[in-house]
Amino acid sequence: MADLKSKFLKVYSVLKSELLEDPAFDFTKDSRQWVERMLDYNVPGGKLNRGLSVIDSYQLLQQGRELTEDEIFLASALGWCIEWYSSALHDKLTFLLWSHYLQLQAFFLVLDDIMDGSHTRRGQPCWFRLPKVGMIAVNDGVVLRNHIPRILRKYFREKPYYVDLLDLFNEVEFQTASGQMIDLITTIEGEKDLSKYSLSIHRRIVQYKTAYYSFYLSVACALLMSGEELEKHIDVKNILVEMGIYFQVQDDYLDCFGDPETIGKIGTDIEDFKCSWLVVKALELCNEEQKKVLHENYGKPDPENVATVKALYKELDIEGVFADYESKSYKKLTSWIEGHPSKAVQAVLKSFLGKIYKRQK
Repeated sequence: MADLKSKFLKVYSVLKSELLEDPAFDFTKDSRQWVERMLDYNVPGGKLNRGLSVIDSYQLLQQGRELTEDEIFLASALGWCIEWYSSALHDKLTFLLWSHYLQLQAFFLVLDDIMDGSHTRRGQPCWFRLPKVGMIAVNDGVVLRNHIPRILRKYFREKPYYVDLLDLFNEVEFQTASGQMIDLITTIEGEKDLSKYSLSIHRRIVQYKTAYYSFYLSVACALLMSGEELEKHIDVKNILVEMGIYFQVQDDYLDCFGDPETIGKIGTDIEDFKCSWLVVKALELCNEEQKKVLHENYGKPDPENVATVKALYKELDIEGVFADYESKSYKKLTSWIEGHPSKAVQAVLKSFLGKIYKRQK
């Protein structure tokens, strides 16, 4: 695995060098240095699980056959496309870009990082909070997103699945942006209403905002590289989406109960009035008096309000409820995976599940 990650990182260096010499744009010294710094700060950090999963999945689909250097490079290039996309989206570089997807006149309501109160990402300050960056991060997000088709065009234009790759990335981006929209319009300042929150709303947000790009995209890339038609693998997509929902529920739990040093960020779901799995379950379990406490304190930034909500979670044993959910989810997913007719696909799905079960970050 260490050797694979080393090869993966070398491919990043190749892709970065090529993008910094892209003939479509006449770089100045300052602009080249800015893009290089922006890429190095945002793209290769973190665990790189999404990107590495393309190589892992492709290798498992080959059922033990040793991959050629060319195959490793191409799978790595696709993995880096996902990491590029993740940097533009999940690491909040496009905190203002979402306003262009939604409604420009209300952009201040949908500045994702600011609405989330995000200060850190992957254990370091968010890019837009660095000196001299600020609003320039808007354009940086656009630049990052536009690097993806440049990479795909250079290395996959002659492949029979090139159009399918473009369709895949475009579709997943649309799904993710739509999920982000649902998330944002449930937390508009001045319209805080816990009665809007339910398990079905939470599931819908998570399915589109997280599951497709965090889980399905990597495997779909590996399937296309293997010559498979995605339309014949709807069952695989459904399992991965369910896995992605389980993953986000874990994230919601860790936002409240996880160690910031371990997870690499400071959780702010309570302050931000997020439609978190924890608050949805709390609403299901609490009595009228407890519900009143939740309504009075959830979504307020004061530490006392946050502490009151966390105390209520303890009172309702939300940690125990989560442990039960995690156990049942694991059993259900394992049953679905073992019911798949392809042992190679089973291996891919079991690999994903094994990486996230009972994770602490």
